[in-house]
Amino acid sequence: MKHASITLLALLARLCLAETALGQATNPAITKFLQNTTNVRGRHYVSGNATPIQDTAHANVQRVRYSATAVYVNCSGIPAYVIGPYLDNNPSLATNRQNLFKLPLTPRPNTGVARAVTGGNIGVLINGVPIYNYADGMSYQNQGVWRQNAVVFERGGFDCSKGHPAPVFLTTPGPGVTPVGGNYHHHQNPSAFNIATVPLSTVCNIYLADGLYVPDSTRHAPLIGFAFDGYPIYGGYGYTNPLAVSAIKRMVPSFRKRNITARTTLPNGSAASQVGPTLAAQALGSYFEDYEQVAGLGNLDDHNGRFCVTPEYPQGTYAYFATIDRDGNSVFPYVLGTTYYGVVEVSNFPNMGLGQPPTNVVINEPVTTYSPVVSATNPASAAARVTVYPSPTHEVLVVQMTLSSAVVQPVELLDLSGRVIERQLLFPGSTMCYFDTQALHAGVYLVRVNSGSAVRVVIE
Repeated sequence: MKHASITLLALLARLCLAETALGQATNPAITKFLQNTTNVRGRHYVSGNATPIQDTAHANVQRVRYSATAVYVNCSGIPAYVIGPYLDNNPSLATNRQNLFKLPLTPRPNTGVARAVTGGNIGVLINGVPIYNYADGMSYQNQGVWRQNAVVFERGGFDCSKGHPAPVFLTTPGPGVTPVGGNYHHHQNPSAFNIATVPLSTVCNIYLADGLYVPDSTRHAPLIGFAFDGYPIYGGYGYTNPLAVSAIKRMVPSFRKRNITARTTLPNGSAASQVGPTLAAQALGSYFEDYEQVAGLGNLDDHNGRFCVTPEYPQGTYAYFATIDRDGNSVFPYVLGTTYYGVVEVSNFPNMGLGQPPTNVVINEPVTTYSPVVSATNPASAAARVTVYPSPTHEVLVVQMTLSSAVVQPVELLDLSGRVIERQLLFPGSTMCYFDTQALHAGVYLVRVNSGSAVRVVIE
């Protein structure tokens, strides 16, 4: 009887563990990462060549493991969408960073002093690309005040997808010292410049690329990543009623540009230790201190988030939003505010110094490897809207989806008889592919994504 009791207890324990594992395996912090199951490799442009170069590094996320309390994400930091070139003389190219990030599966609000969002990695997108804050690490005359807004000062060096690499050195930077790699990252909403009504860069005109998703004002934005406190990050649109599935509304931050004529005071009203450049020299919004946070001004709080229900969290969660304006361009503070909402997993931050590993994360507990369910379609791709443009066209035909797929999507160009003229692949973590139509005869053609309904286009 004693042995039977022990056996029953063991069985109950196994059932409890199985139920716990099942609950963990449905956690979006585990399931939403885009794992590279088909050996998709990164691609990049170099200045002067509009044909992408194939890289050796695998794109997106390589492995996801989880314990009872945390998820561990191995990723290269290289996306599936084409990156580069960086036209501001950036000396580095994006390289495989072999990152290992750790996120809490049950994030906790920070009830103490809020942790500042500093430079470098502050979170990770679902494709494994790191997220940075607003800053480029520089300040006016290097005095530590009038801190530069990277989205303004580095815009000329962002690629079409609004990303660029931070140089990685093994020796002290200086004359003649070149970086050994680059940490590709986004400071802002990871959508291409050319999706905006009024694009802020023309780099996409030559080096066409996409991004992680295309904002859609009629639908709740997709989950695009996680901050290092474990809370999710969404795109620019959410529900009007934060506590119910409701009409869609663009999420508006509670930060605004200050009403100043000279840079002599700080946002709290105190005198600045150094007078900043004139507004004629640098437009308002070029520096962090050009902004002030006003509680209740927008939908979001000082962390650039709110508690709300989302498609992935129907019971509600705190969530950050990558804010954009009506034109689709990024709006300060871009992703996270000045502080994190939750308790941060600090092992994600690297040791300072040359040649140090990207993170300090070490797995010292039992973990389970998450294997994504791969099928011909997935809910995200089925819900995505397909746009084919321009039509009529002569040179290039672009096929754009609003959501990146978790699986490879075949895209076919057909003639009216149904014969396949050309076939492209839309890779997981990418929303766009294109056909060179210059050699085709003029006429009406069809574009079909994943054997779905066809879209008619005209080639001149």
